[in-house]
Amino acid sequence: MKKSFYDKFTKEELILRDHLAIDRTVLSNESTFLAYIRTSLAVIAAGGTLIHFFSEFYIKLFGAFLIVCGVFIFVWGYRRFKKMDKEIKLIRKK
Repeated sequence: MKKSFYDKFTKEELILRDHLAIDRTVLSNESTFLAYIRTSLAVIAAGGTLIHFFSEFYIKLFGAFLIVCGVFIFVWGYRRFKKMDKEIKLIRKK
């Protein structure tokens, strides 16, 4: 199993400053996830716009590609969010 950076700390060793840093990390993780959502929605909307307003096949194909990319960006962001969230919860449990 891959060792986390946080594995070297125990909960008893943490002081108030460390707990506040963990809280900031949680908020930063959520903010990053929201940025992934915002980006994926913008890419999906751009793809939908291309499909809706243009009749050329290659532009519609590119629009479909953008929609797939937007979904991929969302899934990628969600996986990163959950991975970091799991690591943060592990350090809080110790």
